[in-house]
This record gives sequence, structure tokens and C-alpha cells, in this order.
Amino acid sequence: MDINESIDKDTDTRRTWFITGSSRGFGRTLARAALEAGGQVAATARNPEQLDDLVREFGERIRPIALDVTDPAAAQAALAEARRHFGRIDVLVNNAGYANVSPIETTEDADFRAQFETNFWGVYNVTKAALPLLREQKGGLVMQFSSMGGRVGGSPGIASYQAAKFAIDGFSRVLRAETAPFGVKVLVVEPSGFRTDWAGSSMVVRDIPEAYAETVGAVNARLRQNSEGPAGDPVRAAGILVRMAGRNDIPEHLPLGVNAAEGSVQLDRRLLEQDLKWREVSRSADFAEPYPVAFPPDTAS
Repeated sequence: MDINESIDKDTDTRRTWFITGSSRGFGRTLARAALEAGGQVAATARNPEQLDDLVREFGERIRPIALDVTDPAAAQAALAEARRHFGRIDVLVNNAGYANVSPIETTEDADFRAQFETNFWGVYNVTKAALPLLREQKGGLVMQFSSMGGRVGGSPGIASYQAAKFAIDGFSRVLRAETAPFGVKVLVVEPSGFRTDWAGSSMVVRDIPEAYAETVGAVNARLRQNSEGPAGDPVRAAGILVRMAGRNDIPEHLPLGVNAAEGSVQLDRRLLEQDLKWREVSRSADFAEPYPVAFPPDTAS
């Protein structure tokens, strides 16, 4: 089958999308991909006038809406406006987010909290505001943008961002269980590095002390000073997600990009090996199990 035929087959041209952070990066690329596939998009942004060119191109099929995701009332108002304009929401995409770079030791508390407000509480606010609509219409797909870091983690310098992405995963697992009876599906998207402005104008790098040059400094150099740029193509990724929205069978998590795909498999294998190694010790904590049990042989540090 030709790839274009596959995209046409998998894409419902009447699908309505609600996308946060649509003015640039992944959000904008995904909005365009959905529109080019024949869909309708409620495209939210702090500055919706940045979407004027898409309005000129696609007309009434795109509805720019002002939204600061950290404001719960604004989230409710934005979803209400999208519903009035389009009648329903088929795909809710929580994409808005950003990261600043600094070590945990020297990160200002206000900066750490501000990032978390957007990266986690923004997802909470928009998702919660959408739930009555999704429940009433008996279905829909929620796409939560996490990251490879929200699955694998451990990237020095972006602790607030990655903590929020791990929180999104935990939140989404409960959301999936609670809303499955309503026909709602939840997909956690986990990209590795893509050529958006995530590590460009969207990112502020704080002072990095010499003691953290080999950890935080090295990651900053990899993120921002690589002349080739990240390997991921956001246009391809958006096309994958538009096709995914047309499926009945979707994964719970979707790593995007080679590093995300391979890193996730390596992590899963490592965790499985550790769980099996310590399984009897773990089981021995229950009253009914044998206790004490031998620990696995210790290894030299």
C-alpha cells in the first residue's frame, strides 16, 4: 500500500482537534498536519495572532483561541469556545511546555515551580476541563506530550521538566483507568530530540557552576550547541500522530525518534532484569511469604 493511501485510510477528515501550545514547535506542526489531513483544529496559544497565517490558509477549519494553560478558568473557557465553534472535540493534545537549564542545587525555587505550573498543572487544568465534554460525547483521544526524559529520565539540568513529565505519565495512567468506560483513550507521547525551538528560544540557560560542567554543562552543549541539530523530524512525527488518531488500537505510550525508541527498550529490559533479580526479596515483605530470604550475591562497587 502506498504511504499516502495509508494516511488517507487512517485519517477521518472530520476529526476535531484541540491543541495547546499551537503557535510554534510541535503544536504548530501538528495543527498543520491535522488541517492538511482535512481535520478541524482549535489551536490555542498565549498569543493566538501568531496563527493568523494558518487562518488565512485554512479559514473556518482553524479556530485560534487565547489560552494560558496555568489558568484553570481560561482552560474551561477555551474548551467551551472550541465546543461552540466545532460542536465536539475528538482529539485533545496537551503539548504546551518548556524547560530551563540549571542544576537542582542552584535552581531558583520560583523558576522550578513556574516550569512545573506549565508542564504538569497545565496538563491537569486542560484535561480536567475537557473531561465533562469527553464523557458526555462518549469518546475521544487524549494525547499527552511527555518526552523521552519522562520515560528514561536522568538528564542533568532539566529536573523540573523531567519531574513534570514523569508526573504526566502517572496522571495519565489513572486518567486511562477512570475514563475507559466512557470510551476515552489516552496516549502518552515520548519524543526524543526534534528540530523544534524547544532547545532554542523557548529555553533559558541559567548560570552553570564549574562543579556541574561535566553534567549539566555537557547536556547543555548537546542540546543547544550541536551544529547538526536534533535527529527528529517534527513533520514526520506530526504525520504519525495524525494517523494514530484514526486507529482503534493505540499504544499506551509512543516513543518518537530513534533515541526514544531504543532508550525505552533498554530501560525496560534493565528494569525487568532488576525486578526478576530481586523478586523473592520483594515478595518476602508480605506476611504469607517465606522470610527472611537470601539476597542476591553482592557485587563490588
